[in-house]
Amino acid sequence: MSNGLKIALAVVGAIVLIGIVFVGWGIGQYNRVIGMDEQVKAQWAQVENQLKRRYDLIPNLVETVKGYAKHEKEIFENIAEARTKYFQAKTTKDKIQASNALEGVLSRLLVLRETYPQLKANENFLKLQDSLEGTENRISVERKRYNEAVQTINTYRRTVFGRVFSAIAGVGEAAYYEIPAAEKEAPRVKF
Repeated sequence: MSNGLKIALAVVGAIVLIGIVFVGWGIGQYNRVIGMDEQVKAQWAQVENQLKRRYDLIPNLVETVKGYAKHEKEIFENIAEARTKYFQAKTTKDKIQASNALEGVLSRLLVLRETYPQLKANENFLKLQDSLEGTENRISVERKRYNEAVQTINTYRRTVFGRVFSAIAGVGEAAYYEIPAAEKEAPRVKF
């Protein structure tokens, strides 16, 4: 074998090796973006699980409070409307908005206990309130985890290669679960 042929084979071998490494790297990046997208979806599913729990508790809480606060019809209507909007929402962004609307109404509902002292002593109300507060804490934790997964994929999507592999995989920007500015303030209930 001549030196020229040996050099040519070495060059071809090096090119093939580089090609294999590059293709392997590309497959790894593609799989990475798919994994991040699935993580965002899984975290959103966890948020939805906790929101479902909240929506299952709300009718019981409302019925308990209704017995004491018969003239607070507007709050109960707002809760029913927010609950309906959540279940009618098609996108994650719409569900986040509906959930945020409900949080504002729920805080107003829980403030009613200050107005009705006998409600504060009602055992059913206290149990439901504790369950709802526990659920709200779970939602907060799952929201945080969801936002962390969103941050990871959105950060990756903004990198040079991440942009390319996200486009190839058809993975778009994920929506953060943000609280509207109006709901960051403490609710004020007037009677």
